[in-house]
Amino acid sequence: MVKFLVKIAKAKAVALLGERLVKLAAGALITIIVARMLGPEATGYYAIVMTWSAFLAPLANLGLNNLVQKSVQSATDPRTGQQILFTATWLRLIAGFVFAALMFVAFSWYLPTEFEPYQLGAAVLFVGQLFNAFILFEYHQNYLGHFRTLAYSKLGLGILGLAAKLAVLWYGLGIGALFWIVGLEFAATGVLQYQIYKSHSTKAKAETGRLTPAWFNWQHAKDLLRRSSWLWVSGILSVVYLRIDLIMIERLLDIEAAGVYAAVSRISELWYVIPATLAVRYYPELLKSHQGSWSGYLLLLRKYCGYFFAMALTIAVVVFIVAPPLVPLIFGDKFQAGISVLQIHIWAGVFIFIRYLIGQHLIITGQEPLSLASHGVGAVLNVLLNWWLIPIMGIDGAAWATLISYAYASFFFLFFSGRTRRQLWQLIKVNKSGVVVEKETV
Repeated sequence: MVKFLVKIAKAKAVALLGERLVKLAAGALITIIVARMLGPEATGYYAIVMTWSAFLAPLANLGLNNLVQKSVQSATDPRTGQQILFTATWLRLIAGFVFAALMFVAFSWYLPTEFEPYQLGAAVLFVGQLFNAFILFEYHQNYLGHFRTLAYSKLGLGILGLAAKLAVLWYGLGIGALFWIVGLEFAATGVLQYQIYKSHSTKAKAETGRLTPAWFNWQHAKDLLRRSSWLWVSGILSVVYLRIDLIMIERLLDIEAAGVYAAVSRISELWYVIPATLAVRYYPELLKSHQGSWSGYLLLLRKYCGYFFAMALTIAVVVFIVAPPLVPLIFGDKFQAGISVLQIHIWAGVFIFIRYLIGQHLIITGQEPLSLASHGVGAVLNVLLNWWLIPIMGIDGAAWATLISYAYASFFFLFFSGRTRRQLWQLIKVNKSGVVVEKETV
């Protein structure tokens, strides 16, 4: 175990992990402070607006993230690569503006009365998300190995943002001001990503143009949109599948119930950074092993699945046991109803942990459409279960809907495909001596 931890600490992803951990911890801290200072109702308003913001993200990114990185690196010359990069950025800026406007109109129409005090803050938040388009420059720099400068710069920016949010709450400016800070933080991060890209390009004496319409190329735009369509749909479905429960609680119950649910579910979601980061760390090893030996690949995949399952099970058991004193200690007595929610919701993490490895397995073995289908069915299942269970069981029903839909979309969907059923059986049966198992044809 010590060697395992040392290996992780020395991994290149440690800078990225640090930045992501601070971001998640800061989000959880703000939720806790809002809950303690302002109560379940204000927590509900804050969580609902941030959920609408989460829905905007996959709409505006157009599924271009990884596709653009691959296209830029396979371009015939640096100028063409830069043209692809800038074209994709313009596409995302345009999509971000259009969908931000539509999102604000829908937000104002869907929640016309009780959210009026927060409409201006929501507008700033949605507009600030336009700058998420510049994350394409970050992906490009990460590929070139310039990830530490950007990660540590974003870490510093995140700390400043956290300080600003704490000041806003300390001086009683309310959650509307928090949306301003988050929107401005999005904008500052985008500018930082673009400036670091330009700085490294200048040092490398690479051809660097300014982000002007002159770099937009219609042919590249059409090619990118055609190739990204399935990824775009998958991204939208995944956010619906992960976030729809909170919206449905607010509609079917009330804003205070949504606030309690949003607060306690944060504790479960905090742990998801562990499999997300480790999966990135292990992906190259899995890919190389698959290229070498199917049996060796299955052994390695089973070993990592064992690690992930053990970590997730340990976390679930501990949180389940400590939930009764933990929830009122962190959030206050008004959140007592969230104890049972946390005790149910935390078990979804067992399936989420494993899903990160299963998702990589589906990519490695060329089964991406199955991944999209699992997200789609999971989203529909989550909506239907929430619609049925929330009126009967309250917020506990939403937690059960989450657990069941996550379990299906993360693991049990494997039993509904003949190919994945065979692979799952091979994963179980392969022995440590490396018994040769017939390799699947892709």
